[in-house]
Amino acid sequence: MEGTGKLGQGFEHSDENTPRVPVHQQVYAQLRDAVLFGELAPGQAVTIQGLIERTGAGMTPIREAIRRLTSEGALEFRGNRRVVVPMLTADAIDDLIFLRETVESRLASHAAEKITAQDIAALEKIDGQVDEAITRGDVSAYLRQNYAFHAKLYAVANAPILMDVANSVWLRFGPSMRVVCGRMGTQNLPDNHKTALDALKAKDGQATADAMREDVVQGMEQIRAALLDGTAFSDTID
Repeated sequence: MEGTGKLGQGFEHSDENTPRVPVHQQVYAQLRDAVLFGELAPGQAVTIQGLIERTGAGMTPIREAIRRLTSEGALEFRGNRRVVVPMLTADAIDDLIFLRETVESRLASHAAEKITAQDIAALEKIDGQVDEAITRGDVSAYLRQNYAFHAKLYAVANAPILMDVANSVWLRFGPSMRVVCGRMGTQNLPDNHKTALDALKAKDGQATADAMREDVVQGMEQIRAALLDGTAFSDTID
């Protein structure tokens, strides 16, 4: 299993002046990242003991993290107190596409109204890292930098309710996206960031929304195709 990576809090940004995060919140963020970036695969069973070994944390913060992630749809309770990473269904993908088209395009449009030159420079730097990950064939880096691009853009939008919805949606498709990217490699992955950046520079909200809609739909349709094919997820279940 991969390393846990940098702790994350969803579509938010922090800096060195941020107060120290409590242990239970750190554990939640660490496990959230493991789901979000597909380090825990669809259908994979999750045990308290395994998570204790993974994080080095105690039972209480692990239980709290599982409770929170279950309430967010990132984990799912099964019989005999078993917890797994949910497998997506075709109906779920339809719903996720609808939510992503609606919410993320709206966030992108809001961001276009508020974007600064400094924000655009930051987005261009992240997009360069996305390109480097694609060239290297580094799926893990691609997923993290792609997420970072969206996180930065949506942070600019400053629309907390929409961001909460977007965070929840990303948790639900993240593990499946990792599987699909691992099968396809990075060369065929969607990347409409440069189109979005051009629109942002022009402060064109509609064009930014359209670019983001195209980006998210392409990615979700790749997950749908892999699900219908039936082979991509065949070895991810316990």
